[in-house]
Amino acid sequence: MGKPRGRLQVVATPIGNMGDVSARARQALESATAVAAEDTRHTGALLQALGISRPLLSLHAHNETQRVPELLARLAAGETIALVSDAGTPLLSDPGYELVRAATEAGIDVEAIPGPSAITAALAVAGLPVSRFCFEGFLPARERERRAYLAQLSGETRTLFFSRRRTVSLQPSAIWPPSSATSDAPSSRASSPRPTRRSIAAR
Repeated sequence: MGKPRGRLQVVATPIGNMGDVSARARQALESATAVAAEDTRHTGALLQALGISRPLLSLHAHNETQRVPELLARLAAGETIALVSDAGTPLLSDPGYELVRAATEAGIDVEAIPGPSAITAALAVAGLPVSRFCFEGFLPARERERRAYLAQLSGETRTLFFSRRRTVSLQPSAIWPPSSATSDAPSSRASSPRPTRRSIAAR
């Protein structure tokens, strides 16, 4: 009988409200051999609040490449690894892509444990068309690159989603005259610069 293969579980965690933890997410975290976290301190506080004690190891933008071989070996040995980010669903403007890709290529089962997502939350309350949208993530840090990046999107007619960081100072350097409306949700801000150029910025 062959050795049992491990499993990588991609677990969505609360964006800010602990009431958003699903029963499946709690079960996945409780049963995991270890939890790979973007920030072990942040995830440690989450696990403590849930009354869960599991080994933690860091997996972030600066060490993911080095971590992947170790985690693949553990998965191949039959362990179950839960992958989490600081908030929301991993991989979307967060670490985890390299690990998920490597696990998939190695024939490891990868399971999504769905839950909170800043993207869908912001789209749901923005009051903008959501039948077609484009996720753009973080804008470039430098103003010149940011303006050039936005210029490339000037003809885009889909609703655009940007991660909120670096959009607070967007208006002075935006390539179109802004006209914004803020939603009731504390974690999202929607703006519709022109009828054919719609954007959402969310944490």
